[in-house]
Amino acid sequence: MNMLLDLQKKLLPDLVDVLGQRYRILRFIRLMQPIGRRTLASNLEMSERVLRSEVTFLKDQGLVEFASTGMTLSHEGNNLLGQLEVVMKDVFHTRTMEEELKSKLNVQEVHIVPGDSDEYPWVQKEMGRACVNLIKQNLSPHNNIIAVTGGTSVAAVAEMLIPDSDLKETLFVPARGGLGEQVENQANTICATMARKAMGTYKLLHVPDQLSKEAYESLVSEPSVQEILELIHSATLVIHGIGEAETMAVRRNSSTDVLKKLHEKNAVAEAFGYYFNHTGDIIHKVRTIGLQLEDLGNIPTIISIAGGASKARAIDAYMKQRPSQTLVTDEGAARALLKK
Repeated sequence: MNMLLDLQKKLLPDLVDVLGQRYRILRFIRLMQPIGRRTLASNLEMSERVLRSEVTFLKDQGLVEFASTGMTLSHEGNNLLGQLEVVMKDVFHTRTMEEELKSKLNVQEVHIVPGDSDEYPWVQKEMGRACVNLIKQNLSPHNNIIAVTGGTSVAAVAEMLIPDSDLKETLFVPARGGLGEQVENQANTICATMARKAMGTYKLLHVPDQLSKEAYESLVSEPSVQEILELIHSATLVIHGIGEAETMAVRRNSSTDVLKKLHEKNAVAEAFGYYFNHTGDIIHKVRTIGLQLEDLGNIPTIISIAGGASKARAIDAYMKQRPSQTLVTDEGAARALLKK
């Protein structure tokens, strides 16, 4: 297969370009269907004239269906796209990058989706879809408890979930308190959305993200909080994002003293309420109820999801000292990480 692709690139370079372009079109239709031609052309940064020719070809091949509401993939189109994804990893050298990142970050699995979510927000949905596939692959036969953190990347996972018989018996729980952040990015909201879309069940943790010592000691002794904490610590799978330190501190309305401390100590990453410098050392911790770093060693499967070239330093810092088994990222972050 690799030899054939190399020959095609040399003798028929235009063929590979056309293949890549049609692959991008099919991917975006799958993500956003039903979608109109003008919206599709705008998001793919293509002229409507060129796009019209391409989607007409795809329709004639039975891969795309037209309707008054917009374009959708046909059953055959969905099947072809699934097969094409395997091939495109070799065409775009994605598989090579995955192997290089596994070695560089000391992580068991790396899954890279094409594109850069900094430039194209819809790439985040592709990461979410890849993460959904990993969730299904890592389900145990019974008693699955999935703990999730907040953030836009994990919210994309919730958005891409669909009803699935394998997930019906799954319990979704928030990995930590999250009141105080934007509602759509809170762990509770994401947890409930996942359960609804997957037809599973959920439990919520109604506590703030940041607590004083007195408030922490009072809340953690509450029976209802202890009950949900026991479930969280029994999680069989955790999905979490990796944030840029300054961005996360501002989002949490951190005090001026905390912001100054993070700046002085060169914080670059945040996860689970911990802030890390570029070598992966913990330089600040938010007092919060939920999963702590020391709890992760008891959890069978941990999936980190973060993308965009701007997240490269944060991913690198977190993974140096707290490697998960699996990283889901995008091409923008992967290229920036390998360049480092």
